[in-house]
Amino acid sequence: MPTNNDPKKNNYNKWLALINIPIQMGIIIYLFAYFGNWLDENHPSTKVYYVKVMVMVGVVLALYNVIRQVNEINKKQ
Repeated sequence: MPTNNDPKKNNYNKWLALINIPIQMGIIIYLFAYFGNWLDENHPSTKVYYVKVMVMVGVVLALYNVIRQVNEINKKQ
């Protein structure tokens, strides 16, 4: 009878989490870019391009999310 500490199951869960990371990054960055584009269209500014600022914020948040998830995966080992 398999136990909760089955190495195959832990390895499968680890790969599943790693496969989802690029999808999560893409969604986060896309949503921030979409919001930045919406801000540019509805609140135009000659000095600030909101889409560039929001994409950079999205990249930082996505990288933070990746680092957090990888650290969590490493703690489970």
